[in-house]
Amino acid sequence: MAESDSLYHRLFSHPVMVEHLVREFVPAAMAVGLDFGGMELVNVKYHSRKGHRREGDVVWRLPTAAGADIYLYLMIEFQARIDWWMAVRIQVYVGLLWQQIIRERKLKSTDLLPPVLPLVLFNADPRWDAPTDTVAMVALPPDSPLWPWQPQVRYHVLDMGAFPGDELARRDSLAALLFRLEQRHEPEKLADLVDEVIGWFRGHPGYEDLKALFTELVRQAIEGVGVSIAIPDELREMRTMLATQGQEWVRQWKAEGETKGKADMLLLLLRRRDKMLPAGIEDRVRAASCDQLDDWSERFADGKPLTEIFGPDQPH
Repeated sequence: MAESDSLYHRLFSHPVMVEHLVREFVPAAMAVGLDFGGMELVNVKYHSRKGHRREGDVVWRLPTAAGADIYLYLMIEFQARIDWWMAVRIQVYVGLLWQQIIRERKLKSTDLLPPVLPLVLFNADPRWDAPTDTVAMVALPPDSPLWPWQPQVRYHVLDMGAFPGDELARRDSLAALLFRLEQRHEPEKLADLVDEVIGWFRGHPGYEDLKALFTELVRQAIEGVGVSIAIPDELREMRTMLATQGQEWVRQWKAEGETKGKADMLLLLLRRRDKMLPAGIEDRVRAASCDQLDDWSERFADGKPLTEIFGPDQPH
C-alpha cells in the first residue's frame, strides 16, 4: 500500500474524521439521522479480483436514529489517472461487503440487507469526470425493456481539489483542513493554514494520534512546495520555517516560472518555423538555464538554422 494510502487509511480509521467528512460533505447521508456515537469500524475480510486486500478502503457501520444500520464504504483513491470503471468496481465491492454481512450475521432468506453508501475520496489531477453510476455506462437506449435487469450502482465522489479554497476556509472541521492541505499553496498561505491546524488541535485536546497524522500531512504539503531542505518534525517548527523561508521559495518559484515561460516560447517559435523538431531538442530546451535560453532565442531571431542555434552536433 502506498504511503499516502496508508496515511489516509489511518486518518479515516478515526471516528471524528469520518464524522467531520460526512457532516460537512455528504448532506444526503445526514438526512437519515446517523448516530455517530454508535459507529463501529468494520473489519473487511474480502479481497480484490487480483487476490489483494483493498487496504485503502475503510468501512464503517453507522446506526441511525430509527434503529437501522448504514454501511459507509469509503474508497481512498490516489491514482495518476481517473478510473472510468469505478462504478463497476463499486458494484463488485458492495456485493462482497453484503456477502460478508450475510455470512457474519447469519441472515435468513426473509431478512433485509443494510443499505450501503459508497464514497470515493479522490486526490489527483485532472478533476474527476468518470460516470458515478452504472446506468450511464450500459449500452442501452432509454426506452429499452432490458433496463429492469441491469445492475444499478451509484457512488458519491469527493474530489478534494475541486472545492474552492474560500469555501473550505469557512468550514471549521478536520475534513476541511485535510482538503485544504491537499491543495497547493504559496508559503505564506500555507503558513496561515498550519496556524489553523495548530489552533484546531489546541482547541480540541485529546487527539494526539490525529495530530501526529496531520503533522505528516503538513510535511507532505511543504514538500509539495518543492523545498530541498530538512523539514522539522513538529508543527510549530514547520510554521516557523515557512515564515522564515517563504520569501526565498517565492523567489525560486518566480525564477522557475520565468525559465519555463522562455522555454515554452522558444519551442513554440521553433515548431512554427521548422514544423518537426529533431529528437532531443525539447529535452534540451526544458533542461536549459535562463541565460542559455536567452542565447538560443537570440540565434533564432537572427534566422540561424538548428545546427547553429544548438551547436554543430545537433542533427538537421
